Amino acid sequence: MKTTHEARAVESLKKANSELEPDLISIPEAKARMKDFIQAQRLAAFGVAALAGKIDDAESLARATGTSIGKAKETLATSEVLASSAPLNAALRSGEVSLDQATEIARAEGAAPGSAKELLKVAKKESFHVLRDEARRTKLEAEQHQGLAERQRKARRSSHHADELGMVNVHLSFEPHIGAPIMTRAEAGAERLARAAKKAGGEVEPFERYLADAYAELIEGSGKGRAKRPELVILVSHEVATRGWTEVRKGEVCKIPGIGPVAPEIAKEIAKDAFLNGVFYDGKDLRHFKRWGRSTPVEISVALELGKAPEFKGVRCVDCGNSFRPQFDHIEPVAARGPTAHFNFDPRCDPCHKAKTARDRRAGKLKPKTKPKAATRKPKATTTRTRRSATANPNAP
Repeated sequence: MKTTHEARAVESLKKANSELEPDLISIPEAKARMKDFIQAQRLAAFGVAALAGKIDDAESLARATGTSIGKAKETLATSEVLASSAPLNAALRSGEVSLDQATEIARAEGAAPGSAKELLKVAKKESFHVLRDEARRTKLEAEQHQGLAERQRKARRSSHHADELGMVNVHLSFEPHIGAPIMTRAEAGAERLARAAKKAGGEVEPFERYLADAYAELIEGSGKGRAKRPELVILVSHEVATRGWTEVRKGEVCKIPGIGPVAPEIAKEIAKDAFLNGVFYDGKDLRHFKRWGRSTPVEISVALELGKAPEFKGVRCVDCGNSFRPQFDHIEPVAARGPTAHFNFDPRCDPCHKAKTARDRRAGKLKPKTKPKAATRKPKATTTRTRRSATANPNAP
């Protein structure tokens, strides 16, 4: 029987593995050789995905690949999409994307045919979690008219278990309009706890620990965290409301920025007891503004958190792509005469924000960090501040 290309490739990899001595390789060489192994892994993934459809049996595929049944089912679903999506097929065939990336893109492509092309661009320049979020958003928006609200309602659930450390793990799945305000309230409580710990002068723990404490307080009914910004923001196109809150057409939105679509009937019910705000944009940008001073008005912060128009996908860290607790960082620090203006803002997560501040300090844009002096009582002095108002684009509605 004639030896196949695949068999020869396997023999070559076996030889490469047998001759690989990591302890004798320098770091630069290790990085270069790892790239080759990663490329080989990606190229092999195409063969697995393409041939999985021939097997068409998740249990057999799981045994053959040494993965879970769930992972095998994902591979079979990806195989089905590969047959109909030329861009995704070509990208996986050439090793441009991994099987995990292809799986996320295939989910979106199955719900929104033609979306693979744009998602492949995301895969090439962004982290995996950014691709996953973008693919999820694409899929949800495509399925918004296919009973998504009812499916979400039926998908709510709760589970809990004790782990190997004896910790009680609780998993809750809420509908978007229920879960979003709970998350916001818990984050506000966690920030309060973190500030209190810092003020007390003790060790400041990772934010996720304060977040766990905040959730515990909410469940116990003792939570005091209240966000300064709205706990829930639903962005609804004016046309959806005037048409009777019955459907969302192409080019329109009815969603929680950064999370996903909300059924128009749910948005309508929430709107009966909510503050309504108008957001005007010129087809690309929100109204321009500029403010001198460190603080940013809540209205402007909320508008910025919607993300770029007209998609309004929410915001994520410009450095790592994290969408958890984004902060608006002054690109040019206020101390270096940078204005509080749209063009001078970049969203950053807390760790990346701190890293950026450290870089600015090293660059001489900020004063060196000094230890706080002991508090001394001083007579209160009356000061006068000159406050400049925000200037809006005169051409904005």
